[in-house]
Amino acid sequence: MEKKGHKKEIGLAVVGCGTIGRIRTLFARSYPGVAWLGLCDVKENLVKQLAEDVKADFYTTDYRELLRRPEITATIISTDETNHVGPTLTAVERAHDLLIEKPLATDVKESLKVLTAIQKSRVDAVVGYTNRFRRRFLGVKEKLRSGQIGEVTSVVTRAFMNRMVPIPTVSRAKERRHLTPMVVSGTHSLDLTMWMLEGKEPVEVYARSVDKALGQWGTKDSTFGLFTFKDGTIWSMNISWALPIVWPGAVYGIEVGIVGTKGVIDIDDTHRDVIIASELPQWAGYRPEGYKPDFERHVDFLGSFPPGDVAFGQLWGPMREETISWFARLCTGLETPHATAEDGHRNLVLTMAMDLSAERGHALKLPIDLDEFYR
Repeated sequence: MEKKGHKKEIGLAVVGCGTIGRIRTLFARSYPGVAWLGLCDVKENLVKQLAEDVKADFYTTDYRELLRRPEITATIISTDETNHVGPTLTAVERAHDLLIEKPLATDVKESLKVLTAIQKSRVDAVVGYTNRFRRRFLGVKEKLRSGQIGEVTSVVTRAFMNRMVPIPTVSRAKERRHLTPMVVSGTHSLDLTMWMLEGKEPVEVYARSVDKALGQWGTKDSTFGLFTFKDGTIWSMNISWALPIVWPGAVYGIEVGIVGTKGVIDIDDTHRDVIIASELPQWAGYRPEGYKPDFERHVDFLGSFPPGDVAFGQLWGPMREETISWFARLCTGLETPHATAEDGHRNLVLTMAMDLSAERGHALKLPIDLDEFYR
């Protein structure tokens, strides 16, 4: 993406003041390059409280009112997954640089519409895939870039999550059809692996799903798939977000195996190295407003909340690095490993292709005609 002139100061809008919006806003308030800060959320109590906490310059419940403010040069889109399109397109029309929480949209044609608008406007838009900022994954990426295991031939990716993410995510949405384990959460491990396999082109996907536990909520339990690439590389990709609430992972754990012609890289990101067991309830990280689990959790894998860990009243970890490096990208032109809007659209298409293959029961050729998702 061609960048405009580097800005010495940022006028920032944050649309969506829930869990992630609040985290990124707190980072913005402490970053010296953010000179003006405006907030929006449809829930007035949320946006008012956050505005008070960070001493925001402006807040509203109407994103259009916020985004037409002349002070704004950049926008963070952190609304619910189904509500990204409107504020994103409005911000693009105003030529704001963008950090968009995944996905660009939950409909592939709307995602393409957003991507096309971003490309035409030439704004610098990135998508929130925080795993790219984990030290272990950055280290693996560098080993692959420098050819330390030769040519990659085979990959296995497995993600496990408990139900504390899908139940509130799906239950508060009016349109649930595309809120599947792959589209909402599997997209993170898919983006991570596609980033590792940079330059490789998938040509076929075959997948299967099951919905025995979460079918009542209108979503799937698990999706398993197999990708084949143009050069013959094969990749087994799967996610289950139906583990019981008492499963110790605060959100999820990932395992990745990468086999090359001259070596192998094996990644255990399941967070089982630091465990807390307590008579007191444990509920780290993800706390959507109004959601209370049916069971108490007394064991937790520390470090399994993807954004990072809270200590001394602050969040430390990959989301801090991701957000601060985005501010530096805007202010100084720093080259960063953020996912691009093109990456975000590709990820949505591939996750939805897995869902479509599972629904139809046969392999799909890639790239897929977007009309296939509507037949």
